[in-house]
Amino acid sequence: MIKTCLFPAAGYGTRFLPATKSLPKEMLPILTKPLIHYGVDEAREAGMNRMAFVTGRGKRTLEDYFDVSYELEHQIKGSSKECLLDEIRSLMNECRFSFTRQMSMKGLGDAIYTGRTLVTEEAFGVILADDLCVNDSGDGVLKQMVEIYKKYRCSVVAVMEVPKENISSYGVVDGKFIEDDLLMVSNMIEKPTPEEAPTNLAIIGRYILTSDIFKILSQTKPGKNGEIQITDALMEQAKQGMVLAYKFKGRRFDCGNLDGFVDATMHFYERSKQG
Repeated sequence: MIKTCLFPAAGYGTRFLPATKSLPKEMLPILTKPLIHYGVDEAREAGMNRMAFVTGRGKRTLEDYFDVSYELEHQIKGSSKECLLDEIRSLMNECRFSFTRQMSMKGLGDAIYTGRTLVTEEAFGVILADDLCVNDSGDGVLKQMVEIYKKYRCSVVAVMEVPKENISSYGVVDGKFIEDDLLMVSNMIEKPTPEEAPTNLAIIGRYILTSDIFKILSQTKPGKNGEIQITDALMEQAKQGMVLAYKFKGRRFDCGNLDGFVDATMHFYERSKQG
């Protein structure tokens, strides 16, 4: 039903300098796979096979990762190391990868709008790769959201409860529960103070968006921090129709900061030891 997943990946990753001076933050590895690979895995599990990337200057490594490396493959051909490429080869065979550039950093809303030329379906997924999500006991987060889209045919955002003292780092939603863990959005605020926040339900980097979001984004004025905020566009979409917020099943690691990155590494390391 939904075939395209959009990956906004133009940010500088300044929290990981100096590593991200030349290495895109989406290429930072959790064990032996970069963050972007986990994101593509999640999209593929959700039934999507068209991976669209909005990149920026210095992000060529992302394109190279999802391409054949002839010299490397020649060097390890026939060796015990060749099987280590099986997984990425499988993704390359199953999926189509396309890329465009965001010319300047104008916010997530602008990054999504920049990707409009790569999206052809009525609805599409969005994954922020530095939000690494896992569900060891069931479907991945994006697959859970696709099932909600199938039922309601509207935009869906993933949310989680966060401590009030951390709420100013997130977009926050409010509304009315229509099912367990599913909220019809009536309000969205980008990075509110703890006093301004109507709830502690924070949006994380997983979205299902319907195509009318592009027209709304084209008319959205800069908001918080002078950037085009996807929350402002979604709030307008909620006024015109319906937007749902889903308290997903699973765990999210904020790999945009060092603590979350280390926690994710330890989680996947412990999981690998269990076989």
